[in-house]
Amino acid sequence: MMNIGIIIGSTRPGRNGEAIGRWVHEIASSRSDARFELVDIADYRLPLFDEPMSPIMGQYSKEHTVAWSKKIAEFDGFVFVTPEYNKSIPGALKNAIDFLYYEWNNKAAGIVAYGGGGGSRAAEALRLILGELMVADVRAQVGLSLHTDFENYTVLKPGAHQEAAVHAMLDQLVSWSEALHTVRQKEKAHA
Repeated sequence: MMNIGIIIGSTRPGRNGEAIGRWVHEIASSRSDARFELVDIADYRLPLFDEPMSPIMGQYSKEHTVAWSKKIAEFDGFVFVTPEYNKSIPGALKNAIDFLYYEWNNKAAGIVAYGGGGGSRAAEALRLILGELMVADVRAQVGLSLHTDFENYTVLKPGAHQEAAVHAMLDQLVSWSEALHTVRQKEKAHA
């Protein structure tokens, strides 16, 4: 069974991402095709990237990097929950991604974005980053609008159609995670 990490990509006090992450996890946990775990980057207290070596070297010297590496390596795929900040993703999420390299490779990702326009520009920015890390992002995504899926811009009240959007994204994500698991197994056999 595939292990999927649902990564909360904001560390801002009062963030909406935590409620969205819990909502996605609740929907995902009703499924029997994968195991889902909520991962909050705020819990890892990652400073600005501070490793002396590039992540591509895989030689981590800091305890926080080792803990983050161990957690991300456990997963076959990811759901990134990201707000849109200035037409992109938050610096904290980019920083967390940049700490690692091989732990992301040949895995699948789905995106749940949110913002005034449904987070679409953050999703597109994230897709560019994931491509460089050999993460296959699925087409189906969830876009939550602060205007229509939240009460007073702070209380999550997703439209009825949004649960179906989460399931559509998860259907693709689980399938792609299984396919890429095969790729990783072949790479291990040839190493």
